[in-house]
Amino acid sequence: KAWCSEQHMQDCYIRSVDGLRLHASYLPAEDAKRFVLLSHGYKGSGFGDFAYMSRFLHENHCNLLFIDQRCCGESQGEYITFGAREQYDVQRWAYYIARRNHEKLPIYLYGESMGGAAVLMASAHKLPRQVKGLIADCAFCSMKGQMQDMARNWFHLHWIGLLLFRLNLFCAIFAGFRMKDADTAEALKTNGRPVLFFHGAKDTYVDPGNSLYNYSLCRAPKELVVMPEARHLCSAYEEPELYREKVLGFFEKYD
Repeated sequence: KAWCSEQHMQDCYIRSVDGLRLHASYLPAEDAKRFVLLSHGYKGSGFGDFAYMSRFLHENHCNLLFIDQRCCGESQGEYITFGAREQYDVQRWAYYIARRNHEKLPIYLYGESMGGAAVLMASAHKLPRQVKGLIADCAFCSMKGQMQDMARNWFHLHWIGLLLFRLNLFCAIFAGFRMKDADTAEALKTNGRPVLFFHGAKDTYVDPGNSLYNYSLCRAPKELVVMPEARHLCSAYEEPELYREKVLGFFEKYD
């Protein structure tokens, strides 16, 4: 985080499809070989979620765009939508990069947790031709599934149908989306871009079964890396050499 805060980053802004002013921080690299969009998780931040990997990526010639998800950092918004709206924000940021990518460098969309799910959902939509691949670390499958998993694993509640009905109604009335809008399934069935999945086997926040299911649905070139001892978003800490090797190998294969 200290390294991130010491860098001279450029502030970038776009408007979301629903009129929010969204913010990102851009860090160019010397002799850049690619752009990497960094999509953080629920209530997270680019400098927090990606602090560990960002320096490594930058030193390996990656231009970095740390986006602030809606309702986080300097971006506007009242509600986090678990990917339902964030997927379109990711799409818009991808085009923001493409318009400034005069050298036609490869672009990668890299998300963690909810940010990973948003990246996967965004693959259902039209993206710039320069987007060569997606990286999803500990991404969930759907908002509904995540609510059910948390209720079961954290509170031992196995039947929450009425609660989900009320939550869905709240989302529709106040936040303008439905839970079914936050789902990776259809995107993964249609996406043709390569995907690198990571997950920690000891993740108690997003069950590892989510990545196994996402992987099974994905029809594009794909790889799933499960770290046996890693908790949520800790794969890069538990097995740093393997994690970095997989990321660089992914870039080199699809650049």
